Amino acid sequence: MTSPITFTTALAACPLVAILRGLPPADALSVGGALVSSGFKLVEVPLNSPQPMHSITALSQTFPDVLVGAGTVLTPAQVREVHAAGGRMIVAPNFNADVVREALRLGMACLPGVLTASEAFAALDAGATGLKLFPSEMIPPAAVKALRAVLPAQALLLPVGGITTANMADYRAAGANGFGIGSALYKPGMTGAEVKRNALDFMAACAGTIRA
Repeated sequence: MTSPITFTTALAACPLVAILRGLPPADALSVGGALVSSGFKLVEVPLNSPQPMHSITALSQTFPDVLVGAGTVLTPAQVREVHAAGGRMIVAPNFNADVVREALRLGMACLPGVLTASEAFAALDAGATGLKLFPSEMIPPAAVKALRAVLPAQALLLPVGGITTANMADYRAAGANGFGIGSALYKPGMTGAEVKRNALDFMAACAGTIRA
């Protein structure tokens, strides 16, 4: 029996987190299948989606080689609910040390949202697996480069918010390790075929940002 995929391994295989905000459970497997067949290894279902735990359970059971988790996680109690549903990744729009600690206690990856250097260092001190730079509309590539200059070299930086196939290269050049992709990848009501088309576009754009 193989060990569950880790966040680091998943990010190395595909540095894109699919953010499926608004995903109904009935569409979870068709959308998940489209992402997995395109090469995605990280899938996030925000907790303000309909019945998110149902989707997290279905995705984690059907795609064991993918790291499935939840976004918009705000409390330690929610961390425990996600864990019970089979999720293994916690993503938040903010930094809450109690959320990070609870995720780590349960053996889950945790990416809190940070906007400033102070938040970034505090999150890393709390044990964050990586940093969700959010909203990236307020953190342009120049700001990522400035953060990269002072943060530990091993810190994982993932801009989230407004990421498109057109702006990924600039962020990668500034030092981003990956990205969270939301509405440009998935919107409620999309078919699996539509999601796969978008997923392949992002995969191609991401491949183009990797220097030979």
